[in-house]
Amino acid sequence: MTYFTQATAVRGALLAAAALVAACPAPAAQAAARDTHSGNWLYLTVTRGDTRSGDMRGTLLLCDPPLGHAHAAEACAELEAADGDIGSLQAKADAVCPMIYAPVTVRVFGQWHGRTVENEKTFSNACAMEAGTGEVFRLDD
Repeated sequence: MTYFTQATAVRGALLAAAALVAACPAPAAQAAARDTHSGNWLYLTVTRGDTRSGDMRGTLLLCDPPLGHAHAAEACAELEAADGDIGSLQAKADAVCPMIYAPVTVRVFGQWHGRTVENEKTFSNACAMEAGTGEVFRLDD
């Protein structure tokens, strides 16, 4: 019986210590977490089908230097030309897409030149998405 009482006391003390550490993270740890994504970074997701049950893929795109994305250099160049605004990406004028409804939703959030970027757009199909966003949301390759 004494063993269980001591074990319970030790467990309670460990839980209290863990709660204290979690509630008061060290300043150095906070600074390191902020520095992890310094510069231009965006988290990109592509959801095919219904957003509640569709196939979702995502990646972190870093642009100082370009990393984390299969086509990072091209995507960063396109974003730089659009000043980080997904809605201002240059659409491919010569793209010919089928009129098949297979919705694709793209989402982005992150930081671009010190400002917060957050956007969501649904395209009628993957071809329309690629024509409208270029390399930025080309996550499959």
